[in-house]
Amino acid sequence: MHGEMFFLQLLFIGLTSADLLQNPDFESPPPKLAANFSTPFVLLNENNTIPGWTFEGTVRYVTANQVVKLPDNGHAIQLGQDGKINQTFIATGDNMNYLLTFTLVPGGQNCSANADVVVSAPDSRGVFSLKQHYGKESWESYGHYLGRWDRGEPINLVIESLTTESDANSTCWPMIDMLFLKTDPALAQADGNLLLNGGFEVGPDFLSNSTEGILLESAPSPVQSALLQWTVIGTVKYIDSKHFFVPEGNAAIEIVSGVSTGIQIDVMLTEGSSYYVNFTAGHAGDGCDRKLMVRVQAGPVVRNITLESSGTRSAVKYSVPFKAGSGPNPISFLSGSTNQTKDGVFCGPIIDEVVLRASHGLKPQLKLEILIYVLVLAVVL
Repeated sequence: MHGEMFFLQLLFIGLTSADLLQNPDFESPPPKLAANFSTPFVLLNENNTIPGWTFEGTVRYVTANQVVKLPDNGHAIQLGQDGKINQTFIATGDNMNYLLTFTLVPGGQNCSANADVVVSAPDSRGVFSLKQHYGKESWESYGHYLGRWDRGEPINLVIESLTTESDANSTCWPMIDMLFLKTDPALAQADGNLLLNGGFEVGPDFLSNSTEGILLESAPSPVQSALLQWTVIGTVKYIDSKHFFVPEGNAAIEIVSGVSTGIQIDVMLTEGSSYYVNFTAGHAGDGCDRKLMVRVQAGPVVRNITLESSGTRSAVKYSVPFKAGSGPNPISFLSGSTNQTKDGVFCGPIIDEVVLRASHGLKPQLKLEILIYVLVLAVVL
């Protein structure tokens, strides 16, 4: 279209699809589980399986107690040596994106964080660990893009341990709890924003009893990102307005993993034409009481901004004008510092309301068409 690509924007319908998975929170116990078992860790075998799931290797059914802390104080699954669980669900809708939220829990007290979890589906694979401290709780919730499928397709979801731990009897193995699937369709652009998902309203679903937000790990491509259409660099936190300060709408991004980490989207624009990016940056009100720095890039233009705060909620609107270069033009927000709260929790600046528009609200070729029309009209009259 005259050198300019118009994008479709994902509309935040967010069809919640918890019913796609059977027993997603593992609250339905193995059918032959003894009522008076004395340990919170019960080894599963061929005669004692998990409803809705199949498993391989060393897998334990876990019950919360004074030693084992779980997000819902209920039950979870521990993936021991070569431990793997999987479940096949049937895709619903046509050409839908599937986003998974799940919680990763340390295996016990004083456990080293050397065990990772691999989550995979036919179109994706992600590795997750508990090697950093991004929340006040010992567990972390993660978001993962599973893929895009059409109605009726069978999808095999696999979750397995990946570790160098040599003691098969150790309880220091990762636990999985509270899985939730969400589907999102791709619909038409709205409000004249040339960016997809500029308000970050389309992402993995927030768990009802989670106060810590959802961690999104590095995604080399926006096609594989749980923050649909945005590339994630490092680790960012997807935060909701119920538990954090969000400038607009229901969700925003907090850049939590330090220098040169953040988010980016690449857009094709008309070379030499003028555009501007509007966005909001600030503090989430989570105790990040320090000076925060953000490196913003809009096409060839780079701007560094500094956010002053005492750890309370704050938001400042910014605008960056630029002329488009050739090829894809990056729009990115990267942290310029590594920050922690007084409790040692990694934190950082929040980004929201990112809007890309052509200058003066009119695209260059549209201006030309209007000018020609006016001239022709003047000649006729």
